[in-house]
Amino acid sequence: MATRRIPPLLLRATRPSLLIRPSGPARSWHSKLTPANKTIPTNLRSLHASARRPNMSLLQGERESDEVDVVIVGGGPSGLSAAIKLKQLANEAGNEDFRVVLLEKAGDMGAHIVSGAVIEPSALNELIPNWNDPENPDRFESITEVTSDKMRFLTKGSAIPIPGPPQMQNHGNYIISLNEMVKWLAERAEELGVEIYPGFAASEVLYEPGTKAVRGVATNDLGIARDGTPKASFERGMEFHARVTLFAEGCHGSLTKQLVKKFDLRSNSQPQTYGLGIKEVWEIKPENFVKGQVSHTLGWPLPTDTYGGSWMYHFGENKVSLGLVVGLDYPNPYLSPYQEFQRMKHHPFFSSVLEGGKCISYGARALNEGGFQSIPKLVFPGGALIGDTAGFLNVPKIKGIHTSMKSGMLAAESTFAALNDAKDKGVVMLYNYEESLKDSSIWKELKEVRNMRPSFHTPLKLFGGILYSGLEAYVLKGRAPWTLKHPKMDHEATKTADQCKKIEYPKPDGVLSFDILTSVSRTGTNHEEDQPVHLKVEDWDAHAEKEWPRFKGVENRFCPAGVYEYIEDDTKKAGVRFQINAQNCIHCKTCDIKAPSQDINWTTPQGGEGPKYFQT
Repeated sequence: MATRRIPPLLLRATRPSLLIRPSGPARSWHSKLTPANKTIPTNLRSLHASARRPNMSLLQGERESDEVDVVIVGGGPSGLSAAIKLKQLANEAGNEDFRVVLLEKAGDMGAHIVSGAVIEPSALNELIPNWNDPENPDRFESITEVTSDKMRFLTKGSAIPIPGPPQMQNHGNYIISLNEMVKWLAERAEELGVEIYPGFAASEVLYEPGTKAVRGVATNDLGIARDGTPKASFERGMEFHARVTLFAEGCHGSLTKQLVKKFDLRSNSQPQTYGLGIKEVWEIKPENFVKGQVSHTLGWPLPTDTYGGSWMYHFGENKVSLGLVVGLDYPNPYLSPYQEFQRMKHHPFFSSVLEGGKCISYGARALNEGGFQSIPKLVFPGGALIGDTAGFLNVPKIKGIHTSMKSGMLAAESTFAALNDAKDKGVVMLYNYEESLKDSSIWKELKEVRNMRPSFHTPLKLFGGILYSGLEAYVLKGRAPWTLKHPKMDHEATKTADQCKKIEYPKPDGVLSFDILTSVSRTGTNHEEDQPVHLKVEDWDAHAEKEWPRFKGVENRFCPAGVYEYIEDDTKKAGVRFQINAQNCIHCKTCDIKAPSQDINWTTPQGGEGPKYFQT
């Protein structure tokens, strides 16, 4: 294992200790530090207040900095692939001092990663050719080769076999836990000399003075109280300066949002559209296990005006990964993706497999569904977007790991060449990255299927989309002279409550289906309570007064972690109080995407906090 060169601040920094919490989420964990019937003597109270008066100037104190060659923000497949490729190129060139720093907001590598996942190994074969070689002692062993494919259209009580499109054929692919694979990739990166810092959330983009060029990022400050004042444990964040900064934040990255706006990266692309993927991992009875079987469904439980589908993958030893993806352009504010997933498991197609089993893990994450026409401009002065933050998911194929990895590798090649060719220390522009992407398999693959997802917005809805997608898959194969558009942004698709029928969901039985707080307890999610709420809503009361009358609590229902609540309160103008239980947040970003007024801004909490996913 290579020794990491750790900047001075990181050597002495101490991360805030994580709270040891009961198994349920945080909503009711508030404790009173001073009982109501106790009083503090006046002289002691004054002395205590004086001693604890916050020094607000600390918040503007100078940050320590470190100069590196490349900074990568995000430790998912694309970020790690870029890091590995950069160090491979540098080491081959004899430049072992070439510094690549990767910052990951999760406390452990892979802890914030959620995916199905069936991986097409093309990019992995290219990056690490012996990744699965039996003679390689460091090979990635946690794989299950796909043995069969099923495609079903579900009605409430039936599962009707239908042909799957060619893109969904999985011969030669593998079922994996992406959570486990990311850990393995991180080990390979460190062996090459990549400096990886989990638990350090990049919270600010830095720019060269007097120019618009990106010069790196800063990590967030630690030890700030909920009221915004520095605590005794306060530590200023650290700056990482680099010639090139690659942003690999995953879907709807918090810094990527800022870069898109600053550099107008969507000026020539359509808006991104999203889905919410909700997943569980189960241990099932051996007699219900069919190793390597891959199943996908369309139809029930989702209504015909809502895009989505489910998966069920048999992997490992007696384990099943199953989940539901719901397009976030669904119109009915009463629809709850979480509740739809819970009732889906009672369908015989799933219950016959899960019967007698045990749920061991839960997770949820937004994913990009816009495809080819929603890819933004990827390059800006001093950096680029890679992986899912740029939107390389192949929606009909339901795969994005190989495209994300390939984009990271192409960006790495462009970065290394640009830094080697630079005659001076001026601003680096990775023009070759965009050019190489357009010549790559990514571009061809996404262009070919560009019309399938937006076809579900035809007047025939679900059935129209299925028919048109079949035409594209078997006849047109991407050769159509037109490119369909996404009609509107996801939040704009939400109808008001008075236009829609309320949905009454069955109560969970605690065997196949679970209440949302039980599920959140399976994520290992943890946030220190005494810190600023990282889900930014400028005025909670104003939000309730505007949103409750129109949507009757859509935030309660689109969030898969019980973060948002409306609580009856006669003292409030709307008759309800808007509550944010930020401790429950599993970083799925759905709120930032689906909130009708776009007034919820997801930002990074203290580094290392959030979910601690297992086998997701």
